[in-house]
Amino acid sequence: MNSISSAVSAVQKRTNTRYWIVVMLFVVTSFNYGDRATIAIAGSSMAKDIGLDAVKLGYIFSAFSWAYVIGQIPGGWLLDRFGSRRVYFWSIFLWSLFTLLQGFVDLFSGFTTIIVLFMLRFVVGLAEAPSFPGNSRIVAAWFPAQERGTAVAIFNSAQYFATVIFAPIMGWLVSAVGWAHVFWFMGGLGIIISFIWLKVIRDPNEHPGVNKAELEYMEQGGALINMDQKKEQRKVSWSEKMDQIKQMMGSRMMIGIYLGQYCINGVTYFFITWFPVYLVQARGMSILKAGIVASVPAVCGFLGGVLGGVISDWLMRKTGSLNFARKMPIVLGMLLSISMVVCNYVNTEWIVVFFMALAFFGKGIGALGWAVLADTAPKEISGLSGGLFNMFGNISGIVTPIVIGYIIATTGSYNGALIYVGIHALVAVLSYLVLVTDIKRIELKPF
Repeated sequence: MNSISSAVSAVQKRTNTRYWIVVMLFVVTSFNYGDRATIAIAGSSMAKDIGLDAVKLGYIFSAFSWAYVIGQIPGGWLLDRFGSRRVYFWSIFLWSLFTLLQGFVDLFSGFTTIIVLFMLRFVVGLAEAPSFPGNSRIVAAWFPAQERGTAVAIFNSAQYFATVIFAPIMGWLVSAVGWAHVFWFMGGLGIIISFIWLKVIRDPNEHPGVNKAELEYMEQGGALINMDQKKEQRKVSWSEKMDQIKQMMGSRMMIGIYLGQYCINGVTYFFITWFPVYLVQARGMSILKAGIVASVPAVCGFLGGVLGGVISDWLMRKTGSLNFARKMPIVLGMLLSISMVVCNYVNTEWIVVFFMALAFFGKGIGALGWAVLADTAPKEISGLSGGLFNMFGNISGIVTPIVIGYIIATTGSYNGALIYVGIHALVAVLSYLVLVTDIKRIELKPF
């Protein structure tokens, strides 16, 4: 009897350190997206000062994603090789440093300024490459399966929270003291955050705030608590890694997931690159007002992002169907995102903001790609599979800003741009309904 009561007592007294881990992921991801958005908020003012037309600005917007895509597989390999804590620290520190340096590009002149700005955006993207695969690994290590959808939704929703918090601040900085201060502010804070990261993040088995009851609860629920523990590992050749990548690429389910993530990110990259510029150039708002207005859809995206994860986990508990629990929010959310096209046919400011907010709310609900990855990725290559997934998803970060730049330059209007983004949302729906059949974990075949 005593053993039963002590067991019950141990369960009741278990710590909840994993919640603080996801809070840290949320904070870091907020800065991650805040640093990506700096160029969008500062873009209109910078364009006037250093001579950027729509096409050049589109290429500058895309510079981040060129490197971000290139760095995904190496970033995933580094995470699997050296662990999430160390690799992620250097990621945060370096992307923040390169963000800060963008505030000095006006020291150059002419075409050199554009080259330097492109290169700095490029290395920010390279430094950020391990971030989301790192998030995914840490959630897999710290959270049992029944909490993982919500945990993923929380860190993923930080992309919207970043706009809510930082867009008004950055808009005010551009208006009050100049665009350079946006980069100095975000980069400086990020460097501080990188050292806080080292204090907060530990492996589950090494964290001083975790007791045995919490460790057992996590492990029994499927958390990979020993993921980064030092142990003898069989060395995996590059040929074997390539074979594992080919197996992932040969799966119809994964192709559908990759295509879906590409399209969902196409909606994301419109909002974090061209949307503030759209408000200024197409809707005639001041930079300060655009920064504030841009936060309204972001609030809705944040709410939708958290709600999507909660709904998905609730559906899984109620129905027991992983397919229904993941696909339903994605399909409904992406259908809502198509509503942004209505903005082409209205002139009233508040109606424009309403439909943009509705679209971003839908995008938030449907942004469950990382939860789907956690359900499907082979456990042997969690970092690498996350990098591969993020690589395909963020190719849209290269394509979307450039294509929209050409659409605007060619037509002189943003109407085609909104239709282009809306089509992405529709294709995301079709990819999950047609290509992705059963959502299940991939079992790798021996090399």
